[in-house]
Amino acid sequence: MTADDFGSLSDNSPDGSAALDDTLPRSSYFQPMVIDPEHIGDRPTATVLEGADDTGRETAAAVKEAMHDVIDPELGVDVVDLGLLYGVRIDELGRAILTMTLTTPACPLTDLLEDETATVLAGIVDQFRIDWVWKPLWTLSNVTPDGLDQLRALGFPF
Repeated sequence: MTADDFGSLSDNSPDGSAALDDTLPRSSYFQPMVIDPEHIGDRPTATVLEGADDTGRETAAAVKEAMHDVIDPELGVDVVDLGLLYGVRIDELGRAILTMTLTTPACPLTDLLEDETATVLAGIVDQFRIDWVWKPLWTLSNVTPDGLDQLRALGFPF
């Protein structure tokens, strides 16, 4: 597999080169992570971290940690504590594939969240892609205990 085979990516490279074209069907190199709906409420450990090797797994953990700085602008809580980040996979070339959802499929904020993600992942990975998924649907059971505390502090009655 070459870099040209990877598909559409956001590029965090210092030279600002353009994103790669979508040339390979996603299913041929990335299988969506299967998450047991019975365990969705088990956050934050429910975020699946995968890497092609030890360095990839360490990078996946660093990506997850950095994603705490991506704030949902409507709720004011980060995407990890909201339970929107379902998985992080680092491939054999060090590229990150994030599996994420939104609080609602009609949410118009994907571009904003992708931009914030590019900012926080600069220096961790050169390229990333977000695969937006809608199954399993997001519910309040996805929110971590820290996320619930943050929502309560913002005035949400739980």
